[in-house]
Amino acid sequence: MGATQKMTIFKLCILAGAALVGTMSVAAQAMTPAQTMLGDAPSVPKNIVIMIGDGMGPAYTSAYRYYKDNPDTQEIEQTVFDRLLVGTSSTYPARVSGYVTDSAAAATALATGVKSYNGAISVDINKQTIPTIMEKAKALGLATGVAVTSQINHATPAAFLSHNESRSNYDALAKSYLTTDTDVMLGGGKKYFPVSLIEKFQAKGYQYLSDFNQLDSIKQGKVIGLFANVQLPWAIDDNDKNKLSKMTAKALELLSQHDKGFVLLIEGSLIDWAGHNNDIVTAMGEMEEFANAIEVVEQYIRNNDNTLMLVTADHNTGGLSIGANGEYSWNTSIIRGVQASPDFIANDALIHDDWLARVSLNLGFEPNEDEASQLARARMQGKEVMTTSIKHLIDSRSNTGWTTGGHTGVDVQVFATGPAASLFAGYQDNTDIANKLISLLPKAKSKSQSNK
Repeated sequence: MGATQKMTIFKLCILAGAALVGTMSVAAQAMTPAQTMLGDAPSVPKNIVIMIGDGMGPAYTSAYRYYKDNPDTQEIEQTVFDRLLVGTSSTYPARVSGYVTDSAAAATALATGVKSYNGAISVDINKQTIPTIMEKAKALGLATGVAVTSQINHATPAAFLSHNESRSNYDALAKSYLTTDTDVMLGGGKKYFPVSLIEKFQAKGYQYLSDFNQLDSIKQGKVIGLFANVQLPWAIDDNDKNKLSKMTAKALELLSQHDKGFVLLIEGSLIDWAGHNNDIVTAMGEMEEFANAIEVVEQYIRNNDNTLMLVTADHNTGGLSIGANGEYSWNTSIIRGVQASPDFIANDALIHDDWLARVSLNLGFEPNEDEASQLARARMQGKEVMTTSIKHLIDSRSNTGWTTGGHTGVDVQVFATGPAASLFAGYQDNTDIANKLISLLPKAKSKSQSNK
């Protein structure tokens, strides 16, 4: 066979492969959650909702599936994450920080499309500011908002709204929010917003809320709501376990009043914090409320088919293992039976003489003699040691494993529904997610168009 024939055959193979890929791509797009749910939805969204499960690596969504499973049925029921899964994303930061990202670098990538160093708040490796999707949206006349369970000036929301060389500069970040013109800011963080700063927000037309019960009273306009000194309470310990869902619903209600559309960031911030604590019970409580918030947005999209929802994690936290110690089992009944966070259970045990009975009641099981002795020794050493002992007991009984109290470098999942959801199918980098979202913003009008 001559060289010309070989080249002809090679080209034919390339063309055939491209045709096959094209056919598969069309078929895959036909099955996207966006088209399944919405039918003839617009191809480009008017509104974008970005939802980040902080620290929510793949093991968390799998664990949540089994945590929610009905043990009385043969099937393992799907969750909202199973329903909306479209792809995966790598999360590594700029080369200077290696392969394992922190929340600041990851949020910078998701907000700007640019890699930076760990700790960076939407500045590049030379500490120069990078425009964020929120800033671009504002410049185009869209409304913007954030609703989070951490303080609103924590790494993730800060990277979408502001710029700083260090995520730790909380006071400076709080002050910087005055100039962002963000329409809705809901979460924790009273500690960083003194009265003098709040008065400046009010002078700019913001309504200030310090009590969560005030949220229903807001019907329109700009709002800053700070509902805790730092982070909101753990969902499992909160009398109102649906704070993120309610903040999500209110943000959608307020931002929907803007004719040009909006970009909204929702973060289940405390999934990460529970992961850092290696606390499976609290993590599942936070996953539950994040899933509830996703379903709030899903319902909104059913009624507003011009809205895209993109859900992902910024990184994985804790190295959660479903099963451990060489045993092929994971006992979700133990986790489901716990009635409060280990933090709460430990604190309660320290202030009551009948502590073991109260611990047993909160755990949903009675510790055996060896376990009770370990708890008694831990109790004598204070709350932190007692909390750790309770977490270890739950892990041992449920066969839950952890590899670290920090982050890991594994890829995370991507979930999407609404117009252009198919853009996020398959593998991508976190910067790709940002660039795709930014590409979906309205195009700026030229001067000649503006003058018409």
